[in-house]
Amino acid sequence: MSMHIKINSVNAKYALLPGDPGRCSAIADRLDMPQHLSFNREYNSYFGYIDGEGVIVCSTGIGGPSAAIAVEELAAAGVKTMLRIGTCGAMQPEIHGGDLIIATAAYRHEGTSLHYAPIEYPAVANIHVINALIASAKEMNAVYHAGVVHSKDSFYGQHAPDSMPVASELKENWRTMIKLGVLASEMECAALFTVGAVRKIACGAVLTALWNQESGEKIDENTPITSDSAIDCAVNALRKLIFKMKANEIQP
Repeated sequence: MSMHIKINSVNAKYALLPGDPGRCSAIADRLDMPQHLSFNREYNSYFGYIDGEGVIVCSTGIGGPSAAIAVEELAAAGVKTMLRIGTCGAMQPEIHGGDLIIATAAYRHEGTSLHYAPIEYPAVANIHVINALIASAKEMNAVYHAGVVHSKDSFYGQHAPDSMPVASELKENWRTMIKLGVLASEMECAALFTVGAVRKIACGAVLTALWNQESGEKIDENTPITSDSAIDCAVNALRKLIFKMKANEIQP
């Protein structure tokens, strides 16, 4: 049994990875014959099927260290494709709350990935996973944006930078990312993509934008934003990937 996620050997080459343990049951409900596996620390897990193929749903918790542990232990269990389903804060003015962000790569502003690869190595999602997510979003008529996201280690370093001794550095880095066209800020993609590259896992991510820090757009408490669209996008994308792998159009 794996040390942290507490999963015995299961026949699954695919995984869906929310950050929030509370989101796992809603994702598992989209699978055939879902069953709960384990809940240890931040790792809540389910097993089910998509078109006859085993799929694990496993939460990663917040941030790179816990996400990397989940990727490592799922990879050791035989998983070959992992899709993150998360949330983020938009950074570009054309992005609004409820829009989907399909991460093609991550700006490595965290520490976990440095334990796997030098900073010059890019944290990039798998091209087949990206294409499947984009195709799924289009079929859903969802508003989506595909591009680079920002992965950080400190939530409050972003949202309260003036309270930090390194405020000038944080704010200058933020302005740099805005000019580079970085779409949104989150906390796990850089670790997921880098560890995935090291362990030969095909990874990707679809995120729900909750607000836009640059435009000042906030969450409307009267019309809360859910992750339903991102969940549907990821499940449908995984269905497409499974179909292509069964047809030998792509390799796991």
